[in-house]
Amino acid sequence: MICAAAREIKDGEKVFVGIGLPILASMLAQRIHAPNVILVFESGIIGSKPTRIALSIADPGLVTGSDMLVDFFDVFTMVLQNGNVDLGFVGGAQVDRYGNVNSTMIGDYKNPAARFPGGGGAYDMTMAGRTMIVMAHEKRRFVPKVDFVTTPGHMVNGRPRADLGILGGGPSLVVSSKGTLRFDSTGEMFLESYFRGTSPEEIKENTGWDLKISPKVKETPKATNEELSILRKLDPGKLLLK
Repeated sequence: MICAAAREIKDGEKVFVGIGLPILASMLAQRIHAPNVILVFESGIIGSKPTRIALSIADPGLVTGSDMLVDFFDVFTMVLQNGNVDLGFVGGAQVDRYGNVNSTMIGDYKNPAARFPGGGGAYDMTMAGRTMIVMAHEKRRFVPKVDFVTTPGHMVNGRPRADLGILGGGPSLVVSSKGTLRFDSTGEMFLESYFRGTSPEEIKENTGWDLKISPKVKETPKATNEELSILRKLDPGKLLLK
């Protein structure tokens, strides 16, 4: 998952990064093919060049070699909401066929079966040029319709995001625990590649709708020796590589 996410990052892009898999993917890209990537953290750290895994968005290690330190308000208004982010990572409890993500609650809003900590910057993330969704691939998570739209996808309640005045390009890639999925011209998700050890059939069985399969579907390229070597050096304690 980390390698698949890292390969999506282009050199010179401004990437809004979260803690966990996104930071390790960003650090890997920074060391292999995107040395000029600009990492942005919601705590206000811009242009970070971290040398170790951060434990939170306010980890002092993220300040290493950074270009600018601003406050929380500035990083959201001047950078993210102002269209100055090329790629943002987002995750949640549910995602549907059009890339709507729910990180708010499950069930009825007034009487939910489960309520999560909240969206935080999950809505603002949709204002990036494109977003990458990262989450476990389970039928209860990949659902026909999310219980709550925290981060809008390409179609929201049957209406295109552009008609609703939603800024940003929407989701471009889903990196799940079983493979990678992209979106077609109608905004619907399809399977692009599957990880070794699974199959398109298994992935379809673990999806809550009739998932489209690309006619060119293939096995995801496995991690290279270079990628593995760098990841092991970045995370020697196996905080994420456990």
